[in-house]
Amino acid sequence: MIMAVKKGNLSINNENIFTIIKKWVYSDHDIFVREMISNGCDAITKLKKLDMIGEYTYPDDFENKIRVIVDPKEKTMKFIDTGIGMDEAEVEEYITQIAFSGAADFIEKYKDKANDDQIIGHFGLGFYSAFMVADSVHIDTLSYKEGAKSVHWESDGGTEYTIEEGNRTEVGTEITLFLNEDSLEFCNEYRAREVIKKYCSFMPVPIFLEKAGAQTEYETIDAADKTDKDVVVEEIHEEAKYEEKEKEDGTKEKVEVSPAKEKLKIVKRPVPLNDTTPLWCKHPNDCTREEYLDFYRKVFMDYKEPLFWIHLNMDYPFNLKGILYFPKINMEYESIEGTIKLYNNQVFIADNIKEVIPEFLMLLKGVIDCPDLPLNVSRSALQNDGFVKKISDYISKKVADKLAGMCKTEKEEYEKYWDDISPFIKFGCLKDDKFCEKMTDYILFKNLDGKYMTLPECLEVKPVDTEDKDQEATDEEGNKVEAEVVDEDTKGSETSEDEEDPEKEPRKTIYYVTDEQQQSQYIRMFKEQGKDAVILTHNIDQPFVSQLESKNQDVRFMRIDADLTEEFKEEIGEDDKKTIEEQTTALSELFKKVLNKDSLEVKVEKLKNEETSSILTVSEETRRMQDMMRMYSLNGTGMGAMDDMGETLILNSNNKLVKYLLENKEGENTSLIAEQLYDLARIANKPLGAEEMTKFVSRSNKILEVLVK
Repeated sequence: MIMAVKKGNLSINNENIFTIIKKWVYSDHDIFVREMISNGCDAITKLKKLDMIGEYTYPDDFENKIRVIVDPKEKTMKFIDTGIGMDEAEVEEYITQIAFSGAADFIEKYKDKANDDQIIGHFGLGFYSAFMVADSVHIDTLSYKEGAKSVHWESDGGTEYTIEEGNRTEVGTEITLFLNEDSLEFCNEYRAREVIKKYCSFMPVPIFLEKAGAQTEYETIDAADKTDKDVVVEEIHEEAKYEEKEKEDGTKEKVEVSPAKEKLKIVKRPVPLNDTTPLWCKHPNDCTREEYLDFYRKVFMDYKEPLFWIHLNMDYPFNLKGILYFPKINMEYESIEGTIKLYNNQVFIADNIKEVIPEFLMLLKGVIDCPDLPLNVSRSALQNDGFVKKISDYISKKVADKLAGMCKTEKEEYEKYWDDISPFIKFGCLKDDKFCEKMTDYILFKNLDGKYMTLPECLEVKPVDTEDKDQEATDEEGNKVEAEVVDEDTKGSETSEDEEDPEKEPRKTIYYVTDEQQQSQYIRMFKEQGKDAVILTHNIDQPFVSQLESKNQDVRFMRIDADLTEEFKEEIGEDDKKTIEEQTTALSELFKKVLNKDSLEVKVEKLKNEETSSILTVSEETRRMQDMMRMYSLNGTGMGAMDDMGETLILNSNNKLVKYLLENKEGENTSLIAEQLYDLARIANKPLGAEEMTKFVSRSNKILEVLVK
């Protein structure tokens, strides 16, 4: 019986009409390729499931595949699959009712008959993305059902369609797009290849691209490698190859270097554009290091080797797989740009979707495949769903677990990576409280000797005493301990609030360095007294340590030049204290007058190191305020006064230059030396400004002139 020609109007499913109207225009027109191929994958998945449960049997040596054929001459693009196909009733049901989900209907029907094999899309709405680029669309399909007749359907994009008997003889579906003038780029072979690779590089069915009317290409293979599918054009016999070589006795002989070979010239074998079993779909135990590196290079076109990676593989409570790579980071965190590609059952969705990927993980490179993601109808964005937040939290947790595990079991390897990954981890701690909570004990700090320590280790460590300190301890029978690192400063002005509350534990101090070169004088003094500090040179370190302090009330961080503690000073008696007070008054007046800085605080101390003449300190609170003001100040406007705020100039009364000033307050070179001592202290604390440096150099020359007179 011949199928009658039918005409009708497309039916709109009322439940989804508002979603369709809202999302009708896809963000990228090339996305229609993904939808067409996804529908083909769906159809093939359905037929495979029927084969598994015995409702269909594949022919011998059958291979599922999707063919994409571009024809620039005819301005068409074809998508051909070997899937389940449709009969007339199904075409009317699935194609003419926009937004009716054929995939959802199929899963519901067969959900209890076989293990769930994910079906990618929603045949119906995705199909209509074709009309973004086509003036007209034809469908030729043949159902797998015994006795089914081929169906031909066509529409010009309006609400009218035509359906009649077709002439397709193989089970499956062929969709032909007659491209409009604005979309002819897609029937270009190279453009089509680019889009297929963008969206379909890892779809589960082989995808082949062909150009209609293209000349046949050939390749040569060894005869032994021939398969039943190869089309042989010519048999080739290659003669053996010989080379003349000299023997030990000086005579020459011909030696066979390549044996005779039988080869075949065949029609070039088609090569799929996609990898149907991407690395993330495999179990981590089945993946080699080289496979991980090859995958990284292939997907991200980055030939710098990543530091390490995390393979995500989860089946419950939701299905999620993926690989996150930690690239080598050699710049400040603001400049790092990563790429995490999100897939839905091996179909590319988008890069860096913030609802799924925690913000700090976007500094990485990787792929995440989650078939359970609640995508909207265009499959290009996520619905607002609490489930998505759970996925994001899980990803963050797995990264924290991996890093913590490395720190526990592979500490040496973890230390090798630390300098590169520390900005990323600290950024994560700032952005994600749960991540911070898990990682706090696995943050590493590098000390002055280059040793890495965790926060608990920093709080417990006691530096080795110097020889002088050992002698002092012996002389005083061990009554004085000067090697404490973390809570020796609880008597300082900055911790007075801790002392006022006897029930409150004194805060333990961790000293840090932000510039090893600039702060070298303080580092030398610390080492001489057996004190330690950690190196914090990234811009992110300042907000990070502030966060650590807020979350760990017993810890405080102080920069190495924030204060001068008792370890650096000689013990003095009451008489010396009175003398120091008098010297402080005298030199304070002198320096304020010479420098014209009435706000400058000057202190005189008897330091153990006589070579140290002057030191500049800025309290931690003041310096952090300066940093914050500098960050938010427009081009540094108004920062001049702030830069000098909170400075304390400490002068060493044991130093010869300071003694000279005390003995020669009105001397010929007193002003010159005072200015120089102040600038020397500033240089060790922070860089001099352009005008200040000019004066410093000029003054240094004058001092040298005085020396050579």
